Amino acid sequence: MFFELREYRIKDGKRSQWVKLMEEKIIPFQVSKGMVAVASFTAMDEPDLYVWIRRFESEEEAERLSKDVYESEYWKKEIKPEADGMLDREKMRVLRLEATPKSVIQ
Repeated sequence: MFFELREYRIKDGKRSQWVKLMEEKIIPFQVSKGMVAVASFTAMDEPDLYVWIRRFESEEEAERLSKDVYESEYWKKEIKPEADGMLDREKMRVLRLEATPKSVIQ
């Protein structure tokens, strides 16, 4: 099992709109495809930062679910165009993490 921590920088003044998109469309859609969204956060001291965490059982699962989500017509036609207007994709950061043995997130 591993976690994927995704850090996004949101364009000026669009963070509340981004959170709404994540909570109403992106996360529910990804969960409907089988992804596990562990948590999402906004940074108190950085008004353009949004962070979320997903969990995968294996690399194979991550690849399969990513294909199901990002290659779908709904993603390409509905979600991506809206997201592209809010995200600074050049500043996006994705970390793959393994929980340590005593981590409560296991």
